[in-house]
Amino acid sequence: MACSTSPRSIAAVIGVGPRLGRSVARKIFRIDLGKLSALAEEIAREAKAQVFAIRIDCSDSKSVREAFEVVLSLGFLEVLVFNACEPPVSCPPTSFTAVTLQSFERSLSVSAVGAFHCAQHVIPGMVERRRGTIIFTGSSASLIGFAGYCELSCGKFALRGLSQCLAREFQSSGIHVTHVIIDGAIGSPSRSSIGEQDPTLVDPDALAQTYWHIHTQEKGAWTQEMDLRASIWTGL
Repeated sequence: MACSTSPRSIAAVIGVGPRLGRSVARKIFRIDLGKLSALAEEIAREAKAQVFAIRIDCSDSKSVREAFEVVLSLGFLEVLVFNACEPPVSCPPTSFTAVTLQSFERSLSVSAVGAFHCAQHVIPGMVERRRGTIIFTGSSASLIGFAGYCELSCGKFALRGLSQCLAREFQSSGIHVTHVIIDGAIGSPSRSSIGEQDPTLVDPDALAQTYWHIHTQEKGAWTQEMDLRASIWTGL
């Protein structure tokens, strides 16, 4: 979890990996992040704000609560991006009979229950101030169940349902909730890759730009769901 603060508000990215999470955090925090441990120093020097890296287990309600107690003590959280996913989308398929109950439950706990906990911690403050953005990251598995990916698909289906419920309940309160379906594999950030980006891979920096656009959309035309893919589509 990466958290950036300014004199006005806070942005939190749950699930900061080397691709999408890194690019989204870099776009929101306006720096080249590198390692999470260097966030505070980087943001203080280059963006005149504060960034904190917090270890969080989205499957553990106590871990989520403790993390947000720290975050919300700093001020108003205006943007929440939820990228956490278990198992990772890049994992190979697993035969249904080989999936353990523990693994299946953990997938639901991270992808759906974790998102539920995070949203419950931030929505009251957003409702009070009548503004805020919540972006949930989904995938092709949010729409279609794939053979060998029952854990991923069930978690992502539940996440999509949560997003739709929250969008309809809290839009009138000024909260913009969006579910983003990433239909394809994500490549390396374009600014760190050599040569041209592989056109069959989704550019995480371009995704981050779209996430920023969602946050800055005019309220009269909010996006509640969006699907994104590479310039050469090899998905569904």
